[in-house]
Amino acid sequence: MLQLGWKAAPEQFPPTELTNYAIDAEKAGFDLIDVSDHFHPWSEAGQSSFTWTWLGAVAVQTNRIHMGPGVTCPTLRYHPSIIAQASATVSCYAPNRTYLGVGTGEALNEYAATGMWPSYKERQERLVEAIELIRALWSGEEVTFEGKYYQTRKARLFTPPASKIPLYISTVAPSSAAFAGKYGDGLFSLGGKQPDLYRQLLKNFEDGAREAGKDPSQMPRLIELMVEYTQDTEAAIEARRKYWAGAFVYNQKIYTPKMSQENGEVVGPDTIKKIACISANPEDHVKFIQQYIDLGFNYLIFHSAGPNHRAFIEGYGRDILPRLRSGVGTASRV
Repeated sequence: MLQLGWKAAPEQFPPTELTNYAIDAEKAGFDLIDVSDHFHPWSEAGQSSFTWTWLGAVAVQTNRIHMGPGVTCPTLRYHPSIIAQASATVSCYAPNRTYLGVGTGEALNEYAATGMWPSYKERQERLVEAIELIRALWSGEEVTFEGKYYQTRKARLFTPPASKIPLYISTVAPSSAAFAGKYGDGLFSLGGKQPDLYRQLLKNFEDGAREAGKDPSQMPRLIELMVEYTQDTEAAIEARRKYWAGAFVYNQKIYTPKMSQENGEVVGPDTIKKIACISANPEDHVKFIQQYIDLGFNYLIFHSAGPNHRAFIEGYGRDILPRLRSGVGTASRV
């Protein structure tokens, strides 16, 4: 089933303003919210509120829209038992509409907050343990966990989840996609790459799922897409560069917003135009989104960095979402 989401960006907006946008997104007809979970923003111009507090606030002010982090790192600045507790509590406010997205993290957040930044191999090993522990605690049973990286002693969530919480794993490269299929309930990725990369990524994801005895056709495949529904191309590009340029030139050793901002100075308008859909024409957006649906993604999450965010939410809800749901945005494999 096709699901259409809105990207909430605590790196750009203060939490109260972002909460109002979440309410607007539900009214506009979006199906889900994907909210970043950062300690630092990508730029010194940005914000950095606490995602789990924000999710609780949004949960009690909405009724239908699904929500979760896209994504959190439950291995360094968070102990996995705390993420188990946090997500369980959100589900009590938003039963049957809470998910958990997890990944191996970014130095911008994890190293900055803890002084730790192990190798990718270790971070992936930590994530396997974290997922196992989180799921065990969600059961509401007492858990004594003896892992290489994490231990608990008779730990128990006395307020367990109100409903099952799907766990999605982030991957932006084919090499890690089988991991997501094996250990996750679905996959999280980012748009803007060449189609062949996504074909291989989804193939590896499906192979990993089948290896674990799962049916990949029943597993959500989420992708975050950069879009700007506007005639003011220059303002849209400038806003994205102001808050997000550092994310385009990813460097594992970036650990402050200033470093990220300086690293992103090489990102020009042409780079952004190549990976984002910036247009006031609804058909341009439908065509841009359709290519990802055709590849096999069935949860599409739209991220705008423009200055007039309410106008984006209302415009997309009015002009784009209905076109996608009418059958224009349906692929045979979804």
